[in-house]
Amino acid sequence: MTMNIAVLSDIHGNLEAFEAVLRDLKNTRPDAVVCLGDAVGYGPDPEAVVQLLQSHGIPSVLGNHEWALKHPDHLEWFNPSARRSLELTQELLSPEGLRTVTAWPKTLLVEGALCVHGCPPDSVTRYLFELSMEELPELFSIYEAPVCFVGHTHQLLWVRWDGDRGRVGRFQADALTMDPAARYIINVGSVGQPRDGDNRAKYVLWNTESSTILVRRVSYEIAKTVEKILALGFPRINADRLW
Repeated sequence: MTMNIAVLSDIHGNLEAFEAVLRDLKNTRPDAVVCLGDAVGYGPDPEAVVQLLQSHGIPSVLGNHEWALKHPDHLEWFNPSARRSLELTQELLSPEGLRTVTAWPKTLLVEGALCVHGCPPDSVTRYLFELSMEELPELFSIYEAPVCFVGHTHQLLWVRWDGDRGRVGRFQADALTMDPAARYIINVGSVGQPRDGDNRAKYVLWNTESSTILVRRVSYEIAKTVEKILALGFPRINADRLW
């Protein structure tokens, strides 16, 4: 059975971006939606974002920001502005919201695809761009899924492994057709804080029959989010990055 799966990541408390993506999902009408973590952190509306994920029945894995809320000793891993953002995020989350995000699993399997925030098989903190080509044979040997979706970098990237050679690339177009004989890691970009030179919210649509990945780019009210970030006392860099 053909499935269209929407995969999104790194909302980072950006309600305007997430709401814009949800409106776009009404047009693309995927069969399922999954979030790859970091729903909170940096942005001004963590509670509203978590509530929307729940009300829309969107499952999520644990991101490094949720991991730090679950394990406060890991706050030292963050730079000062990210650490301050997490402190404010914790204040803005209700007790129920905090319980929700810290209970998310490290991984999910969706239609045979592995979903993890940072790097397979289950890292919430390792960035995909930290991988070397020499590491790929061992990496792909320790999990079986033909496709793995990750976030964390806030960029659109892909890794291809054919059992002998690896290749890393960026999405030069808004669609990628995967070789059914190869295995892939797909970095889906960021909804709430893109860092790829395009300030629109991003997510991807995966068609399980055609093995295609379609990138969706969605405009939203950046100025509104920026105003709230600054009004709540978040580090200014959180606002400046959105432009």
